[in-house]
Amino acid sequence: MKPRIWTKTLSLAATILLFTLAGSHAAFAQGSKGSGAPSPTTTANGPEASSDIGKFNEWNRLLTDGRPGEYFGGKVAVAGGTLPWDPIAVTVNCSGTDKYTVDADAKGQFVIAPTVPAGSAPSAPDSRPHFSSELIGCTVTAFLPGFDSSTVTIANRNLHDSPDIGVITLKPEFGAEGAALSSTTAAAPKEAMKNFEKARADWFDKKPDRAQKDLEKAVQIYPQFAEAWYQLGKLQQSAKSPDAAASFNKAVAADPKFAAPYEHLAQIAAVSQKWDDLLSATSHELELNPRGTTWAWYYNAVANYNLGKKDAAEASAKKALSMDPQHTVPNTEQLLAVLLAGHGDYAGALEHLRNALTYIPPGPSADLIKQQISQLEGALVSQPK
Repeated sequence: MKPRIWTKTLSLAATILLFTLAGSHAAFAQGSKGSGAPSPTTTANGPEASSDIGKFNEWNRLLTDGRPGEYFGGKVAVAGGTLPWDPIAVTVNCSGTDKYTVDADAKGQFVIAPTVPAGSAPSAPDSRPHFSSELIGCTVTAFLPGFDSSTVTIANRNLHDSPDIGVITLKPEFGAEGAALSSTTAAAPKEAMKNFEKARADWFDKKPDRAQKDLEKAVQIYPQFAEAWYQLGKLQQSAKSPDAAASFNKAVAADPKFAAPYEHLAQIAAVSQKWDDLLSATSHELELNPRGTTWAWYYNAVANYNLGKKDAAEASAKKALSMDPQHTVPNTEQLLAVLLAGHGDYAGALEHLRNALTYIPPGPSADLIKQQISQLEGALVSQPK
């Protein structure tokens, strides 16, 4: 028999977790006024002035004072252009498997460091093998929609050698459908560009009100300035302004191949439970950027699930999970458990829930997963052989 009550309970739990997580994602993505910087190995999908500054300081500290063999550092650069405001994802791939995904900071600098599991204490300095030895021969690439990345291979080195692995260069991808940077920026009048750059400086100085005024001037001068509309939308979304969606829509209207605004439109649709809008936003994003991001695939899975398209939801959730070895979107496996239990694969659902307990910190979410595991274990025992 199918555990209908359990499935309904987990579906509700997954929806609640979605909105809690969507709020966290939006907070990272908009540039809050908080002072805490995420760990160097935490992917925070979206720019935050304070965390960018924090990661820059962390990069300098690790490259000068850190324990040899426990980290690597490098830099991302855009050939012939400037870095976008949004952070650039950097992936470490070992033997065909993504081991780490980190974000470069506002200056393009990144740190690859050991991950401490949630709820556990850091190990003593000499109680684990040197981190560097695990990554020898692994490749490091950056990801930005519409760009090709050079690759850096982590070479064998002495523990006292510099941990700096060098520069990863991004070049425009020939024939790319979508891009993380808008083509309209190059056509911006001098005065509009001046206000845009001033807004960037104000934003990094944690002066969002000034940055918003500068961006409003930029789009007034040049209404087709897609990147200015996008950054304005992010500031409005951070301030919970209802104008944010309109700004994101103006960004994509000005440049239909500009992929970045769609993920923010997806956030807004998810929180509002507008599943058709969520599917539309993620579908557009994935059309422009077929590789996608963890969040894009996850939101796409949630949209399809709530619209009754379970096979599509499962495929997208599996894609999100495969791109997220550090579980920066921690409830993907719970969504997969819902989908698998829905067609009677209780063993598969249990596997995902048990795995989720290895990285979900103690608390209400972990307690709920334990209850779900107990219910599924009972259903599995009573399932006809």
